[in-house]
Amino acid sequence: MVRADPQPVVIPVLELLTTSEAATLLRSSRQHVVDLCDRGLLPYVKIGAHRRLRRSDIDAILHPALTRDQLKALWLHRAVAGRLVQDPDVVLAKAADNLELLHRIHPDGMAAEWLDRWRTVFDSGVEAILNALTSRAPHAIELRQNSPFAGVLTEAERRAVLESFADRWRSEHAA
Repeated sequence: MVRADPQPVVIPVLELLTTSEAATLLRSSRQHVVDLCDRGLLPYVKIGAHRRLRRSDIDAILHPALTRDQLKALWLHRAVAGRLVQDPDVVLAKAADNLELLHRIHPDGMAAEWLDRWRTVFDSGVEAILNALTSRAPHAIELRQNSPFAGVLTEAERRAVLESFADRWRSEHAA
């Protein structure tokens, strides 16, 4: 019986990155990228003696897939960001009051740690707050789980965002 050799997987060269290019995108060192490859945490192909990484694998690190609940929280916080840019003083005052109340309720533990991180974000200014509200970065996802922005949106605004999210989710995940 003659066995055919499997066809090699062809990846367009434009989709491959050097470890240095990947490091630049990830804002890390080239050695860190190499270490991720060596530990099996980042797939790569060898071209001669050089590692090449798929752009899609780097994009997956930069923009990780969110769970439904994380995405829903992101939509709500994007609406809060809209309110923040319209009326920063009112939104920041409400959030600061909530932050103090939450810190009194949760003086210790992980919730307190995340509330302290929110304080640091607040101390960094409106741009840092907007980033935390709208970023897909892992730290921002965790921050939004302990959000001091309750009550910034009216109940009608909140419901409208949740209905829009549910409609979009259903249309994108219809079987």
